Amino acid sequence: MELLDIGRVLLGLVLLIGGGEVLVRGASALATKLGIPPLVVGLVIVSAATSAPELAVTIGSVIDEEPGLAVGNVVGSNIANVLLILGLSALFLPLAVKRRLVKFDLPVMVGISIVLLVLALDGEITQIDGVILFLAAVAHIVLSFTLSKKDPDAAPAAAPAASTGAVRTRRAPASGVLSFVVPAVLILAGIGLLVFGADQLVTGAVAIATGFGVSSLVIGLTVVAIGTSLPELATSIAAVRRGERDLAVGNIVGSNIFNIGVVLGLPAIFFPAGIPVPDAAISLDIPLMIAAAIALVPIAFTGFAIARWEGGVFVALYVAYTVYLILAAVEHDALRGFSIVMLFFVLPLLAVTLIAVTAYEVGLRRGRREAPTP
Repeated sequence: MELLDIGRVLLGLVLLIGGGEVLVRGASALATKLGIPPLVVGLVIVSAATSAPELAVTIGSVIDEEPGLAVGNVVGSNIANVLLILGLSALFLPLAVKRRLVKFDLPVMVGISIVLLVLALDGEITQIDGVILFLAAVAHIVLSFTLSKKDPDAAPAAAPAASTGAVRTRRAPASGVLSFVVPAVLILAGIGLLVFGADQLVTGAVAIATGFGVSSLVIGLTVVAIGTSLPELATSIAAVRRGERDLAVGNIVGSNIFNIGVVLGLPAIFFPAGIPVPDAAISLDIPLMIAAAIALVPIAFTGFAIARWEGGVFVALYVAYTVYLILAAVEHDALRGFSIVMLFFVLPLLAVTLIAVTAYEVGLRRGRREAPTP
């Protein structure tokens, strides 16, 4: 049985990598046909597609009366998306961040994360809470398309040259319909590979983790969260390789908003009993999710890019967070010492570094504005 579970994990990884590549190709082609900025494609289309595994896991967890797994899946996925997925993507190649992302989408991600914490303080996500989260996600989607039409910084995807002949102009309607078929097929095929791959990986990984007696919340925060976030990793790496670096960042930010608003909000609407939220998630994991979202703002603001060293810091923080969860789950003797080092040394040092880098960037830009023009 263990060999079968390991085989599922390996099969899931292969399908996720292939699905990410296919999905990015289809989404990029669709953006070119419609003239949609790649950032909006990442924020809306790709993020919704790569969040399909999270939605499937959350609905299944609620049906199976495993609320810890449902909440841990969403919260853990959002933490993994920012710290692990963006970090690894930035290590592969520094990521570009659009000004619109810093001014609008990142604040929305932070805001909806804080709203989730406030709604969860009573110990559950009720139907009304689900409606609030869902409407917030819908509003973000609508505003994303609206702002993309008004934002001069959001350049649309490359479109065919305008200097087409009369014959081409007359034949455009017929060929235009057919030209959308291939991108649509690629997107659907990519989604299918991602969902099936994530299902295989999570099934195998959960079986292995359960064998070690790990709780459903910890499984959701670690094994399932990483497994369902692998589509975002596969998609982001594929986007970076194809030069769509703003699509990679938009994918992560959009996925986090979609995870909270739709993946967690929608099941809460359709299940009258709501979704119970474990105390550990309220006291630790959701605040850490908010902290990761807030930490991304100054990093993205400095140079409107995520550098390799910043990606390395994010990955290191995620490793430390995972180690903490494992030590706490097994009640290891090293937990106290590890917590003290992180709380009183590593985290304050990181905060000072972020503040210093941000202050330097603000001063540098102010100096450029005040410098006399020749």
